[in-house]
Amino acid sequence: MSRRIVIIGASSGIGLKSALYFANKGWKVGIAARRASQLIAVKNQYLQNVEMEVIDITADDASAKIRGLIDRIGGVDIYFHAAGTGWSNPTLDLDKEMTTVATNVRGFVTSMVTAYRYFADNKLKGRIVAVTSVAGTKGIGISASYSATKRFESTYIESLAQLARIDKADVSFTDIRPGFIRTDLLDPSRNYPMLMKLDYAVKRIVKAVVSGGPVVYIDGRWGALVFLWKLIPPFFWRRLHVKL
Repeated sequence: MSRRIVIIGASSGIGLKSALYFANKGWKVGIAARRASQLIAVKNQYLQNVEMEVIDITADDASAKIRGLIDRIGGVDIYFHAAGTGWSNPTLDLDKEMTTVATNVRGFVTSMVTAYRYFADNKLKGRIVAVTSVAGTKGIGISASYSATKRFESTYIESLAQLARIDKADVSFTDIRPGFIRTDLLDPSRNYPMLMKLDYAVKRIVKAVVSGGPVVYIDGRWGALVFLWKLIPPFFWRRLHVKL
């Protein structure tokens, strides 16, 4: 039987590239996002093994739609959350801050709870994987809501992993923490440190999706940087002019 994966946030960037990879490998793939056009294009390319659903993860009907998509591919082995948003927002534009919170907190929790309850309630073995960010390891002043919500996501995954042990649920978790990847989220006019091409990053991400450990940094350079900046005491960190 083909392996089955649901990918949330599959209309662009990491989610789209990952969906194409798994579909091409013959997996049964359920794809979801707010925008329909790219989902339809992928579905039309892989009519035999791809199902799609337009889902706004911040909406009240998101959980029901996710469960419906899981049912349409005959269940799920890996649930991959690649949805998210955020800006460099030094002026603290409130609309941007609240949009980030809505997607990366409310939408994320809806997605994670739906996936966890599916596996745990049905006593099924499964994997839950989410793309967070290296930004979640420190509070970054010019991206306050983004770094804070990504830290929330990482803590939530860690908490669910503990809950799975308490519940004796056969569910594993992987928190994928990328550095800068050339996607639509980035300002094309800016120069970013250690910027990775999308294809380069996704090759490493899909490997982590299938068999990664609890935390995977994309790539090793970013893992090393995070190790170093975690050593900086909060007193000094608050005084740094970080412009990532």
